[in-house]
Amino acid sequence: MKNEIQVLVTMELSDEARARIQETSPRIKLTVIPAKKPEDISDSRWKDVEVLYTWNVLPEAQKAPNLQWVQFKSAGIDSYADHPLLRSSEVMVTNTSGVITSQIAEYVLMALLAFGQKLPKLLRYQQKKKWPKESEKWQDFMPIELRHSTVGIIGYGSIGRQVARLLNQFGATILAAKKNVMHPEDSGYMLEGMGDPHGDFFSRLYPIEALHSLLAECDFVVLTLPLTESTRHILDESVLKAMKSTAYVINVGRGGLIDEQALVAALKARQIAGAALDVFEEEPLPEDSPLWGMDNVIISPHVSGISHHLNDETLTFFIENINRFLSELPLYNRVDPNEGY
Repeated sequence: MKNEIQVLVTMELSDEARARIQETSPRIKLTVIPAKKPEDISDSRWKDVEVLYTWNVLPEAQKAPNLQWVQFKSAGIDSYADHPLLRSSEVMVTNTSGVITSQIAEYVLMALLAFGQKLPKLLRYQQKKKWPKESEKWQDFMPIELRHSTVGIIGYGSIGRQVARLLNQFGATILAAKKNVMHPEDSGYMLEGMGDPHGDFFSRLYPIEALHSLLAECDFVVLTLPLTESTRHILDESVLKAMKSTAYVINVGRGGLIDEQALVAALKARQIAGAALDVFEEEPLPEDSPLWGMDNVIISPHVSGISHHLNDETLTFFIENINRFLSELPLYNRVDPNEGY
């Protein structure tokens, strides 16, 4: 590896952030060019770049012959999985899985408590200035307490593990599903004191193929999977039918994990009790979507991952990986293009 490393960042960076990257090593030659598309960066610059830190600006492979590593500032990169650059065996690709887990896990907890404590119905009563009769309180506002609930976490990665950590404190029974049940531990990036690095917080671990069995026991189902060809519409009509009629779905993964037409039908028929959705198959969610008007649905505009701390924590992760790159150690969060994550 030569002495100087050309690092290109395609996003705005504060002076403090630039200094943090530059101070990592005297070998770093940092260039910051805020860009929305590859054409915003000159061909001569693309030719030199060796490390790229970006949201979504990717050059054509032939324009970046020296590129060795792309660090995305996002955990989900399914939109770019087929990009030729990511398919190149010459370029390492990493995401920020494990960085934005705390705030997403708190969103999930919010949704679980909102449904469990009947918050949507309480707000409807408030809007109508209606005080319920005593009999209505027991009928309409009987809570679903987490201590007596079973929560299924579909996708036991960094987000799912942090959800499990939070729920463990409430005494919930946690069932988890992941691709490889032979390895319940987490070897990816995770801040100290977060997640479930050793697989301690679930009662049972299921293979994805046993999803129906898991769902039949759950009061709440949390989706945190990446979107791949194998996970697209993993919650389809048949899977929704396997759920309890009193169960709720919370999706903070990707919109394509759920067959929305099947979900709408299940919600209308009260085949399931409700859903909290932060992601959708089409975003922004179209105004004519029936989901908007459903009283058993909580809709948020893909905000579960935003945080005042996001820029700092993603930069900290990038610098950790820079140090590993310079030391020729394996990078955290290597993406396998064939897997899609």
